[in-house]
Amino acid sequence: MIRAIEDENLPRNRLQLITLGIMLSMFLASMEGTVVATAMPTIVSQLGGLSIYSWVFSIYMLTSTTTVPLYGKLSDLFGRKLIYVVSMLFFLVGSILCGQARSMEQLIVFRGIQGLGAGGVLPLAFIIIGELFSLEERARMQGLFSGVWGVSAVVGPLIGGFLVDQVSWQWVFYINLFPGLLAAGLVWFFWQESGAGAGSLAMKRTAAQRPSVDYAGAGLMTAGSLGLLLGLEALDRPLGWGLVTLAVLLFAGLIAVERRAKDPILPLHMFRDRLFTVSIMHGIFSGWAVFGSLNYVPLYVQAVLGTSATQAGISLTPMSLSWTAASIFGSRLLLKMGYRTLALAGMVMLVLGAFMMTTIGVSTSQVLVMVYTSLMGVGMGLSIPAFLIAVQSIARRDELGVATSTLQFSRSIGGTLGVSILGIFLSSSLSNRLASAGIDPRSVSLNGLIDPMTSANAVLEGPLREALAISIAHMFIIAFIAALAGLIVVFFSPGGKISQLVEERATEV
Repeated sequence: MIRAIEDENLPRNRLQLITLGIMLSMFLASMEGTVVATAMPTIVSQLGGLSIYSWVFSIYMLTSTTTVPLYGKLSDLFGRKLIYVVSMLFFLVGSILCGQARSMEQLIVFRGIQGLGAGGVLPLAFIIIGELFSLEERARMQGLFSGVWGVSAVVGPLIGGFLVDQVSWQWVFYINLFPGLLAAGLVWFFWQESGAGAGSLAMKRTAAQRPSVDYAGAGLMTAGSLGLLLGLEALDRPLGWGLVTLAVLLFAGLIAVERRAKDPILPLHMFRDRLFTVSIMHGIFSGWAVFGSLNYVPLYVQAVLGTSATQAGISLTPMSLSWTAASIFGSRLLLKMGYRTLALAGMVMLVLGAFMMTTIGVSTSQVLVMVYTSLMGVGMGLSIPAFLIAVQSIARRDELGVATSTLQFSRSIGGTLGVSILGIFLSSSLSNRLASAGIDPRSVSLNGLIDPMTSANAVLEGPLREALAISIAHMFIIAFIAALAGLIVVFFSPGGKISQLVEERATEV
C-alpha cells in the first residue's frame, strides 16, 4: 500500500493523483530525448545548420544542467510545489517557441529556454518522490516509475517518427503541452506540503533570518559552463583557448564564492562524504558516455543505414526498455544486497556496450546497434538508482533537494560536455575523412546527406557514407573511455547495504 511519509494523513487517492503527476513529468523528460533525437535529422534537412547540430542538444543540456542546483535550493527554501510548477511552465513555453522556430539559430535559442524549465521538472520529480516515500517504498515503487521510461521508450520514438513522417517536426515539441499542463495541475491542486520542503519555515522567518538564494554562485556556474562549451567549440582558434581559460577562472571563482556563501548553490561540504563524491563522479562519466552519445544514434541509423525517421527512433527503444527492466530489477535487489555491487555490475555492462559501439560501420545491422545500446541501458538501469537512493537516504531532510539536484546536475553536466565534445570530434573527423577521400567538404551539402527526400542519399553509397560511418564509430571511443572511467570510480565507493549506511550516519549524528 502506498503511504506518504511526509504527511501520514494524506488520503490515498490524493497521493495517487500526485504520483500520476510525477509520472507524467518523468514521461515528458524521457520522451524528450528520444523524440527530439528522432526528429533532428529531418529538422536539419529543412532548417540547415548541420555544423551546429550538436548545439540543439548542448544548449538544452547547458541551461537544464546549470539551473538544476538552483531549483533544488529554491525548493528547499520556498517549497517543492511552487518551484515545480514554475519550472514546468518555463518548459512548456520553450516547447511552443521551439515549434515556431524558422532557423537552426532560433531553434537553439528556444531550446535554451526549454532547458531552463527542464532543469527543474525532472529533479523536482525525484525530490518529491524522496519527500513522499520511505526507502523501502522507493525501492519497491521504482518499478512503477521506471515503467514510465519503458512506456515512453516504446511510444516516444514511434510518436516522434510518425509526427515527422506524417505531420510535421514542429509537433514533437507541441506534444508536450497537454501532459505538461496536466502534471502541473495534479501536483498543484492535490499536494498540500508540510514540514521540510514546504517553504513554510523560510516564509515565517524575518528577512534577516531567511536563508538567501546563492544567485552569485548560480551565475558563475552558468557563465563558466557556457564559456567552457563555447571554448571547446572553437579550440582551433585562439578565441577558443581564451574562453576555456576564462571558464577555468570562473569555476575557481565559483569555489571561492561557495566557500563563503551562507546557503551555497553547490554544497561543497557534501563532497567531504565519500559516497556523495563517488556518486557525483559516476554521474559525470556515465552521463558523458550515455547522454553524450545517445543523440547521435538516430543520425547514424538514418544517414548511414538509410532508414526512415520512424525506424531511426525505434533504434533507441531497446536501450530504454533494458534501462527500465534493469532499474526495476536492481531497485528490488537494493533491499537485499549492497548498492556498490549492483553499481559495479551495471558499469561493466555499460563499458561493454560502449566498446561494442566503437565497432559499427556501413554494414552493421540496425539489430546489432540495438543490442549494443541495450547493454548500455542495462548499465544505467542498475547503477543510477543505486546511487540515487543511497544519496537520498543519507542526506539531511533540509538538504534533500540540493543533494538530489546536485546528483542530477552531475549526470547532466557530463552529458552536456559529452554532446559538445563528441559533436566537435564528429564534425572535425568527417571533414578530414572527406578531404582524405579527395572530396572538398565545402562542396558537399552536409545537410542534404540526411534528407530522405533528396537525391543526396544516392551519394551516400560511396565515400561520404563510409566517412560518416567511420567518424561516428570513432566518436564512440570517447564514450567508451568515459564509461571505463565511471567503472573505476565506483570501486572507491563505501561498501555495505543502504540500510547499514543510514544506521552509521545516525550513529555519527
